[in-house]
Formats: sequence, structure tokens, C-alpha cells
Amino acid sequence: MPANMRLYPPDWKSIRARILERDGHKCQFCGAANYEPHPITGSKVVLTMAHLINPDPMDVRDENLGMLCQLCHNRLDAPMRVKHAKRTRAAKKAAELEANGQLSLDILDI
Repeated sequence: MPANMRLYPPDWKSIRARILERDGHKCQFCGAANYEPHPITGSKVVLTMAHLINPDPMDVRDENLGMLCQLCHNRLDAPMRVKHAKRTRAAKKAAELEANGQLSLDILDI
């Protein structure tokens, strides 16, 4: 899923280019090279910039940014995606209850 670029600094492209160069056009976790076949999956690698420590898109400190392959980036973000999915499901359930005239005060306490 593409990122909502409105959440990122206006100079994101130049920050990305600098970090890509710094990281030698390779995944910082597994070493997969950009635009080459992935050593595990065989798929073409397209490196993306990841927030390694703090997921806030505005936290662009060098130590918080790193280039990752799809596999490593998905593994890094998996816990956050699970958390967001739970929150989304709970919000949908609350909306359904409300639409049916029911009220649940604790359904969003995740």
C-alpha cells in the first residue's frame, strides 16, 4: 500500500536518496541489492525506506531511517499492522453496534 505522502516531510525524496546512498543501495537487514533478485525469494528487490525505531513519518533522524527490501520491511512493520488491524476491526464493530442502536463503551479499548 502506498504511503500517504502528506504525512511525510516535503523533502522526503531527497532524504530517501541520501539514505539510499548511505546504505549502499542494499537492505540493511539482509543485504539484498536494489533491483536485483532477492537472495531468499528470488523476486526483484525494490528498496523502501523504513522507520527503524520510531514509526512517526516526521522522525527523519538518520538513526531512525534505513533502506529495507520488501521482505524485511514487512517483517519490521508486522506488529504495527496487527495492532492497526485490531483497532480497525474494533471501530467497525462499534459502528455496527451504533447503527443497530446498541452502545458498547469498551469495544475501542485496545
